[in-house]
Formats: sequence, structure tokens, C-alpha cells
Amino acid sequence: MITLENVYYKYEPEGIDALRGVSLQIREGEHLALIGPNGCGKTTLIRHLNSLLLPASGKVTIGGFDTKDAGHQADIRSLVGMVFQNPDNQIVGMTVEEDVAFGPENLRLPTVEIKKRVAGALARVGISGLACRNIENLSGGEKRLVAIAGVLAMQPRYIALDEPTAFLDPAAAKRVLDIVDKLHSEGVGIIHITHNMAEASLTQRIVVMNEGRIYLDGTPQEIFGKIGLLQKIGMQLPQITELLIKLEESGFPARTDIVNMEDALEEILFLIRKNKD
Repeated sequence: MITLENVYYKYEPEGIDALRGVSLQIREGEHLALIGPNGCGKTTLIRHLNSLLLPASGKVTIGGFDTKDAGHQADIRSLVGMVFQNPDNQIVGMTVEEDVAFGPENLRLPTVEIKKRVAGALARVGISGLACRNIENLSGGEKRLVAIAGVLAMQPRYIALDEPTAFLDPAAAKRVLDIVDKLHSEGVGIIHITHNMAEASLTQRIVVMNEGRIYLDGTPQEIFGKIGLLQKIGMQLPQITELLIKLEESGFPARTDIVNMEDALEEILFLIRKNKD
């Protein structure tokens, strides 16, 4: 379990209040999307999950460990892996294999165990064939997968991803999302920052932040059903939801809490049949 209790954080010397009394629990194996306007505190929050930042006040516990306890920093970082928005900020090796091995090497694991973890992590994200490739010769999507593999080699219980599909073409973005979905199906907890509402709608739970606070918390259906509250803070809606709203405004009383394509198609077909009758 990850628990944040009344967490405050201020960036100095600017004096920017990034988190203002955030309380949140994230269960093991949960797939959570973290959304909200730019500057609302999303990245600041996830940086508290593996001790990159420490609360000015309040408490963050990861698997029972207080993040302010320096003696458990290694334990905390092995529980929560972080994948940054720009993979170049965390890739350190010259080759893919070297980079993925970096974390396990820092744990001073036996060589045999390191090789086993590297091979397993590369296989899990489907890039075993890139093991000997130079990092400089990889595409943006491939670098993102290397960053995920590097985190997986640490065998975390959770992975926090900061806009994992940003700046990727549709094919590369789909590949990354498929990997994230696969990891969740294997029991890895996912904390997923995104500005893409279609991505958020595919998760189990959405937490909306605004001005450093938790603004909304619920299932995708619950969150995207609160259209007025989302629009109040300038949030977009999934295109599917926007389409159903347009249908409703045009005189077709469609449900507007639908967030996936299959249910939307069923609703539209129902409206067509109803209109014919």
C-alpha cells in the first residue's frame, strides 16, 4: 500500500505551493491515472513515491516505510520504480543491456542474478533483440521501453509513469500502452500521469488534481460523468464522451458516462433503433 497523509510541499526559493494537504491511498496491483491541468502537482506527487522529494509536512509511506527514513530509501526505491517523461533523463548506459543492468548492479547482486533480471526485463517489454544496441541509435519509443525495462529489473511492486506516450507516434504510443497494460495484468501497480483522456479512461481509477489538491477521485465512469466539474478546471473530455454529449444536445438522449468504444457503439445503435421505432 502507498499512503499519503496530508502532504504539503513547496518549491524553494520560488515559494510555489505544489502540494497542499494531499491524502491518498494506492493499493497494490491498482491501475490509477493521475490527471489535471498543467502545474497542478501531478509530477511533484509521484516524485514523493520513491523519495526523490520529501514532504515539507505530512507523511508518505510505501509498503510501511516512511519516505523520510533515510535508512529505508533503498527499500522504497525498490518498491516504486519511476519512468520519467523524457527517457534521456534516466538512461545512463551506452547499450541497452548496460542500462537495464545499472539498477541491479547498484544493489550489488551476483552477476548471474543481474543477467537473469536484465534478460527477464527485456523480454517482458519485448525488446530482447535490442540488448546490444547503442542507446543513441534507438527511437523515442524504444528508449521509453528501455526505461521501463530498467525499472522492471529492480522488480518493483509499483511503476509510476510520467506521460509515457508523450511525443511518440501512434504506433509507438500503442506499443508502450500495451506493455503497461500487460504489466498491470501481471500484478504490477501502475500510477500513470497523462493528458490523454482516452488513456485515462482505460484505467481502473482516476485521480484528478487541481492547484496542488485532490479534486476528484473515482472510476473513469464516475469522473467523466462529472462534466461540469471537469470543465470548470479546463479539463478535456474523452472524444467518445464529447460525441455522446453532442448527440444529447441534438435531441438524442444518450448516456454521457460511457468511456469505451464498445459501450459507445452499443449506445449509438440503441439510439438508432429507438429513433426508427
